[in-house]
Amino acid sequence: MEDYIQQLNKQQQDAVLYTDGPQLVIAGAGSGKTRVLTYKIVHLLRLGYEPWRILALTFTNKAAREMRERIESMVGPATASKLWMGTFHSIFARLLRSNADRLGFKSNFTIYDTSDSKSLIKTIIKDMGLDDKIYKPSVVMSAISSAKNALISPQRYAISADIMEADRRAKRERLHEIYRIYRDRCFVAGAMDFDDLLYYTNVLLRDNPDVLRHYQEFFRYVLVDEYQDTNFAQHLIVSQICRDSRNLCVVGDDAQSIYSFRGANIRNILNLKKSYDNLRIFKLEQNYRSTQNIINAANSLIAKNTEQIPKNVFSKNDEGSRIEVVQSFSDYEEAYLVANRISQLKMRLHDSYDEYAVLYRTNAQSRILEESLRKRNIPYRIYGGLSFYQRKEVKDAIAYFRLSVNPDDDEAFKRVINYPKRGIGETTVNKILRAAIDNNVSAWRVLVDNDKYDTGLNGGTLKKLTAFRNMIQEFIEMNRNGENAETVARHIITRTALLSSLLSDRTPESISKQENLQELLAGVQEFVSGKMEEGSDGTSLTDFLGEVSLATDQDTQDTTEASITLMTVHAAKGLEFNNVFIVGVEEELFPSAMSCDSLAAIEEERRLLYVAITRAKLNCVISYASSRFRNGQTKTCSPSRFLKDIDRAYLHLATGNDIVRPDSFINPIDNYRTSTVQEHRRSFSHPLVDRQGPTPPAPKPAPVYGDEDLHTMEQLSTGMTIEHSRFGRGVITAIDTATGDARIEVRFNTLGTKKLLLKFARFKIIG
Repeated sequence: MEDYIQQLNKQQQDAVLYTDGPQLVIAGAGSGKTRVLTYKIVHLLRLGYEPWRILALTFTNKAAREMRERIESMVGPATASKLWMGTFHSIFARLLRSNADRLGFKSNFTIYDTSDSKSLIKTIIKDMGLDDKIYKPSVVMSAISSAKNALISPQRYAISADIMEADRRAKRERLHEIYRIYRDRCFVAGAMDFDDLLYYTNVLLRDNPDVLRHYQEFFRYVLVDEYQDTNFAQHLIVSQICRDSRNLCVVGDDAQSIYSFRGANIRNILNLKKSYDNLRIFKLEQNYRSTQNIINAANSLIAKNTEQIPKNVFSKNDEGSRIEVVQSFSDYEEAYLVANRISQLKMRLHDSYDEYAVLYRTNAQSRILEESLRKRNIPYRIYGGLSFYQRKEVKDAIAYFRLSVNPDDDEAFKRVINYPKRGIGETTVNKILRAAIDNNVSAWRVLVDNDKYDTGLNGGTLKKLTAFRNMIQEFIEMNRNGENAETVARHIITRTALLSSLLSDRTPESISKQENLQELLAGVQEFVSGKMEEGSDGTSLTDFLGEVSLATDQDTQDTTEASITLMTVHAAKGLEFNNVFIVGVEEELFPSAMSCDSLAAIEEERRLLYVAITRAKLNCVISYASSRFRNGQTKTCSPSRFLKDIDRAYLHLATGNDIVRPDSFINPIDNYRTSTVQEHRRSFSHPLVDRQGPTPPAPKPAPVYGDEDLHTMEQLSTGMTIEHSRFGRGVITAIDTATGDARIEVRFNTLGTKKLLLKFARFKIIG
């Protein structure tokens, strides 16, 4: 047996060595899934499979990059570089560029990002004279995305009685028209959005049997990572390509299926046996990441789900400490306790700040945590913040790059035609766009052949437009002449004065923008030199844009300074830390109030907490607050039903913790509504369900934290115990009446001493 096989445990070996048909590898948290995928590919290469006939699909560029690097270390970069390995979107974009003519596109089509799509939809809604409060661009974009991922064309959309009735009820009867016009405008602009990369790949394979046959024969083995996150379109493409050979290996974990709001369908992995009757299932059950106690706690939680593939995840690591459950008086105190506990652990364990993560259910929870960390000078970063390529000055430059590659790109055209300002007003732009729409051509065609179209523009305006057109044509010619991306990019930045326009302004904001543009040029230079070192011909600006358009936030994280990571649980999937804090584990927050209408939604929320717990290697702390400031009010909170699902043997509960009391939990069944219509919608069989799900029942209003009141000096004395809605219980240690405004000094149990201005301080007198 090969040396690399000896590095695997028995379960991993079985999964790697099996090549006699389709297989499903259920990889529990921390079980070495990436290693199995990597070694599987290496094993296939050792068996004689040509690298260019192995297709490996991932969900993130990071995952693809890590796998490729591992494979390179084992078989060498020359072989590894020939693998078809990348994200679904990047691989499908590659297929589409090779066959663009079959769909009526040019091979240099632009890939629209979310902001491009939203901008176009806003324009369409405005052109149609529709109310954007009813036809909200984000809602319309979500509906179109859902339709595409369900492979529903504008034509099918318009004749679907169920879909049209759903739109009628939502008072969006013309949504199907928006979808059709959006599709047509993208086509004229030579552009596809992210969903189109999946949609058109399906169309390509469906309508071109010869192309399908080619890829069925070309790809001898297909491997898919994170299969529980696939949507209908991705599942169908994979099924089509593997229909005859059935040489398929999918890896995933149903217990970590948490992206239904993005269209992911857990049934793709649960029902895979129905698609492949000879499917072999392999289970990777040994966790190499976490302590035994963390794994046991997570197992006891997820065992409460009914829809799952049974497995027994175990760890041979140290037993470790129990998961600490911390009850705080308020969200303010919770943030204080988390920051304090991080400081204590840091002093005791000497871990880098990079080994700490605070996870929350919603982004809104981060504010108070940030405040608490800042007060203690604890460095932190928000994971998944604005990525480099989403910064305005960078997007402006990228828009020029796009226009030089594909001048028919209307969204890029609109973004830069008057930036930096060159006296071309909104009225002029609207006239050009109107002429383009009326004649079913791009705005660039109107600009180039202005004599053919009635734009009604005067001579002065035409002169400015001609100067802009000539500049863009310079860039186009450079690309056509085969200049590399760095040469063209530097010329564009210089010629457009994007950088020089900032140089006179020495404000911190302007300096930051300058640095970002310089960093963009450095990135282009690095791209070109890297491609040259690889011996690749793909050094054009088109090639560079192909990579940039598929970049994710994860690809651009700044990791130069050790810092605490703050993130949502969704963003934490795939990551690990020595010490993990999970905050806000309360009813109507975790699980979300939006999830309390169905058993399926509750089970996904439970999987979400499972994911959160299994991010921890050594220490896990779960916290909840008895009161939380939400919607302008301080409300009482109940501990999450999920805390009761975890076996008490694996928890450390402080004395007086609410979850010790049986009556502290609501009955989970009380909130389930299993209406067949709702279940039908949540299963995604209705393709245009709002991503936020159906409107939940109006929740019972949480009681406002009562009995706080203003108090007079006569009511108070030193030594008195009070209870404050944010700071908790404390003892009055001093009363100051020396100034005009009376103050009291209170020593709170956890937050230390604070001075409160009496005329604004609301609290209860305990005794």
